[in-house]
Amino acid sequence: MPQSKDTVKEFDFNARDFERVRGLIYKRAGISLADSKQEMVYSRLARRLRATGIDSFAKYLDQLEAGHLGEEWESFTNALTTNLTSFFREAHHFPLLADHIKGKREPLTIWCSASSTGEEPYSIAMTVCETFNTLTPNCQIIATDIDTNVLATAENGVYTMDRLDKMLPERQRRFFLKGKGDREGMARIRPELRNMITFKQLNLLADSWPISGQFDAIFCRNVMIYFDKATQRKILARFVPLMKPDALLFAGHSENFLYVSESLKLRGKTVYELDDTAAARKAPQRT
Repeated sequence: MPQSKDTVKEFDFNARDFERVRGLIYKRAGISLADSKQEMVYSRLARRLRATGIDSFAKYLDQLEAGHLGEEWESFTNALTTNLTSFFREAHHFPLLADHIKGKREPLTIWCSASSTGEEPYSIAMTVCETFNTLTPNCQIIATDIDTNVLATAENGVYTMDRLDKMLPERQRRFFLKGKGDREGMARIRPELRNMITFKQLNLLADSWPISGQFDAIFCRNVMIYFDKATQRKILARFVPLMKPDALLFAGHSENFLYVSESLKLRGKTVYELDDTAAARKAPQRT
């Protein structure tokens, strides 16, 4: 039976093409694509075929693997990365962060490991500012993501007003500058918050990460669900040396790290801390 016009695809895309894509994105970014993601893969990568002028998935993947497409690896990875986010998403985490940092006097360091378009690191920055009642707290936030496109949006710090709809009016007034004239309907994050954050491209699967030191808190929310257990275990093991003895690790609402790390214990709802043994190893020794 012939396909209707509505179901005819612009490019041939078969099971072998899908399996090649799955293998490449797993090797490149550790993302495990489910069988159900075939239509999503077609839709997102069809845009890359149009952009490169290539007329089939097989040719596109051949040229990608052969290194004939310049910086296309970055675009390929960006296309298959999901970036669903919002300000103060999973809101119960932010009061916990505020309580955690309230008594700290030394410079604070926080890592947001999947910053997407910036809403999460800016929510962290707002929480820190509110906790210490200043726009210039002694805090450095590192915000990373594998997707360079969303990092550019995050660095720009400009959002449509509808992105702020669920935010308290007081927060909108305190932390955003509303656009006027041809910028009406837009809002820019205040420069004081922008200056608190350093944005960097980072692939959690890379052999080395462009960050150092130890953090008071790490946010790794709604990222691990895209990795298999072996990859999750590997990443969590690399987080542990980057956590201060009393640091908190924030996970997404559907993520459970207890079964993939022996160094973490549950502190609260999807919030983890080092277990007693791991924390003791990192605590400064008294003389």
